[in-house]
Order: sequence, then structure tokens, then C-alpha cells
Amino acid sequence: MLGCLAASAWAGPDDSQAIRIGLTPVILDDRIGFLRDWERWLEGELQHPVRFVQRAKYQDIMDLLERNQLDAAWICGYPYVRYLDTVQLLAVPVYHGKPLYRSYIITRRQNSDIATFEDLKNRVFAFSDPLSNSGYLYPVYRLHQMFPKLAQPQRHLFRRTFFTWGHRHVIEAVATGLADAGAVDGYVWEQLNRLHPELASQTRVIEKSPEFGFPPLVTGKGLDPQRHKALAEVLRRMHEVPEGRRLLASPGLDRFTFRTPKLYAGIALMASSVGDDQAPER
Repeated sequence: MLGCLAASAWAGPDDSQAIRIGLTPVILDDRIGFLRDWERWLEGELQHPVRFVQRAKYQDIMDLLERNQLDAAWICGYPYVRYLDTVQLLAVPVYHGKPLYRSYIITRRQNSDIATFEDLKNRVFAFSDPLSNSGYLYPVYRLHQMFPKLAQPQRHLFRRTFFTWGHRHVIEAVATGLADAGAVDGYVWEQLNRLHPELASQTRVIEKSPEFGFPPLVTGKGLDPQRHKALAEVLRRMHEVPEGRRLLASPGLDRFTFRTPKLYAGIALMASSVGDDQAPER
């Protein structure tokens, strides 16, 4: 039934082109086998070629979406709330029973003198990406609360900051001592701790943020509604079939669900509070 629905929805003059789904660092870089299997499964369900397009930076994915060079993308909540005029929710992953996750502030396990965010004064701090909620917006929002009257408050706490362009790279930077601390997607840290404990165990979490809407899958608003519906239906029923459940279990997810933009209200509030004056140096 899914195949019939999807085949009719995706058929047309552009049927020779693959369905292009963009991926950002929300997926661990070493899960190539999982992505290949997921690609093949989606192709079978949609009766149409599927290709994942990976980019290191969130902005690169958003640019491709805006130019209609992607049909869908797995992005972060921060770019979602910033690009509400051009994207629409497709599906939201459910992790540990909820469509939610946290930002983790981590330090090297040997850094016994760092116990709180406030202990990071004059330290080197690693951000993930300027469009990452967990890897940039949340820690900058925390700094904005600490220094409400100051622009670029990171300059008033940290000795130096830099971007790693990937959550795993934040963990590596902290584990090796390149950074004293960093901000990372809690889901990615937990999965890395499960799959590669030899790396994650070299770091420890000193702060967990409140829960935010899990990084969503979106489509461009210009995508044909029937095509959007077909892809959404395949994802919605993924956990109902054995192969779908196996694929979901690989990245530690329960299923996909559907929510309104209200799920990301907390991220939108932080973005509004931080404002454009907090734009990072590039």
C-alpha cells in the first residue's frame, strides 16, 4: 500500500531524478552502512530512487533547500525556526519515548576544576555550528543570561572560541584537550558513548539544557503536497515493519512522529532573546 501511494505521488516528468534528502551532522559521520541501508529501504517503499546528500554545515543544507536542490532535509531546530517561511515540518524523530533532546556542555574528564558553566571563565570553548541549537544557540543564550547587557557575551567569558563543524568534532576537540569545554547535541553524545565509548568516556557532562524539540525532517514549502504526503507516510509507518524498526534501532530512535511548530517554541524564544547581535564570527 505504501509503495502504491508513493509511486503515484512521485511519478511524473521528473521521475528520472532521485529524491534528494539532505543530512547534517545530526547523523554521525561514520554511519555510512546505516545510510546506505536506509536509502535502499526508502527506495523500496517509495518506488523511486533516493539519494542522501551530506554536508558538514547546516547553512549549506539550507542553501540547497532554498534553491530547490533538495526535496527534504534532516536539519536542526535552530535553522528550522529561522527559515519558517521556506520550510515545513515533515517528521520528528522520537528518542527515548519523546520527540525531545538536550544540549550538553561537556569538558575533558581530567578537568577536575571545571564543574559548572561558570567555571569556564578564560577557557577555550568549542561550538559545533553557527546554526546549531545544541552546539551554539543554547550556550550563547546561557551567556546572554549571564551578561544581559553585553553584545557577543562569549568574548566576556571565554578566552577563545572556535567552530568544529560537527558534534563529534566537538567531542574530539574536548577529549584531546584542544578545547577545555564545548557544546554538543546530547543525542549525538549519548549515541557516541554507546557506539564509541573509548572516545566519549574521555569527556563528562557538566550541564544539560532543558528539553527542546528534536532536530526535525523538513521539506521546502514549494514541494508538491502529494510528494510531501507520500514521504511523510513512509516515515510515519517505518516503525510498524521489521526492517523499518531495525533501521531505527541503529541510530537509537523509536519512530517518527508529527508535531506542529509549537514543539520548537523554546528554540524560537532563545533565538529571539539572543537576537542578530549575537551572530558568530565566521
